[in-house]
Amino acid sequence: MYKPLLLLPALTVVQQLMAENGEPPKESSLNDPIVLTMVIVMLILLLVIVLLSNVVIGTAQFYTQKEKEKEEKAKASKAAITATALIGLLLLSAPIFAQDASALSTLPKKPISFGGLSQTAFLAMAGVLVAELVVIFALLFQLRIFLAKEKLEVISEEVKAKAAKNRVSLWDKLNSFRPVEQEADMDLGHDYDGIRELDNRLPPWWLYGFYICIIFAVIYLWRFHVSHTAPLAQEELQIAMQEAEIQKESYLKKSANNVDENSVKLLTDAPAIAGGKAIYDQNCAACHGKAGEGVVGPNLTDDYWLHGGSVQDVFKTVKYGWPEKGMKSWKDDLSPIQVSQVTSFIKSLHGSNPPNAKEKQGEIFQEANATPETNKVDSTEKKVAGITHS
Repeated sequence: MYKPLLLLPALTVVQQLMAENGEPPKESSLNDPIVLTMVIVMLILLLVIVLLSNVVIGTAQFYTQKEKEKEEKAKASKAAITATALIGLLLLSAPIFAQDASALSTLPKKPISFGGLSQTAFLAMAGVLVAELVVIFALLFQLRIFLAKEKLEVISEEVKAKAAKNRVSLWDKLNSFRPVEQEADMDLGHDYDGIRELDNRLPPWWLYGFYICIIFAVIYLWRFHVSHTAPLAQEELQIAMQEAEIQKESYLKKSANNVDENSVKLLTDAPAIAGGKAIYDQNCAACHGKAGEGVVGPNLTDDYWLHGGSVQDVFKTVKYGWPEKGMKSWKDDLSPIQVSQVTSFIKSLHGSNPPNAKEKQGEIFQEANATPETNKVDSTEKKVAGITHS
């Protein structure tokens, strides 16, 4: 297959030499050492190109099959086509230069010879050699690319294998595993129904955990029971309860002004009652009397109320008032906690029986937690009131 291709450059050179000056050559140029050397080099380079082409094509096909990617297959085909095209270009270059040589032979100027070759023939052969070298370098470069990819894959597989080996080694090291071949050295000679006792050490992770627990126990004993630099469980509970009380007081101070007629509670502590009395003396005594006996307003010490006698009812009355009956609304003058305090003070006046108490007004009111004796008294008073009204 390759023999005609190998002989074609040589035949082309011979034809060019015979056609030079339009006369048959007197002596063959192939006898010249320079010409013979160049022809041999050309043939050798052509042989190298053919071999490298086969190697590149085979490598590309192997790589394509291994990777199974169309893109790499296209690159391999492109490399083979490129090599074939360059070879064809080399083969066509010699006749072209030969034609140029025959055309130049008609010129009257005597051609310059190089070892028995004309200038044109020498340049043609030199061009063929250069082109062959370019093709060889291109094929070597393509082969180097394929080999580099293959080398990277091999290195990647080696790195993965080494990492897997290190992981296994680390696991064995943490558990202090010993190979099966060394079981005979660890055998204690105790055999129970085929179960042998081996002198295996505990895994390092277990031993280190046990040592850490011992150190922790010593530090805990010293800190909590010897030096008392940290509180015990009961002491922590007491500290937490104290902090909770402080937080509760702080919350009550902040949330006291959020009280309304639905959430108000009867205050019984002395500071709250004293605060309510001060507010009452300043704002309410003029209408209800110093002792709650009633002046313009009704008596606040008996069981009869015009608008309800519960804590919620009294709070609502103080807060919104009854303008149509002369009772002012105090919500713009007093804060919710102040209204709550004065309400609790008014409720504390119940049953005080002050002198010069005003007559009973409104409906009788009974607390939900009143005792049977109180209910009996209240019913008797209601009967007396009924007789009086009749």
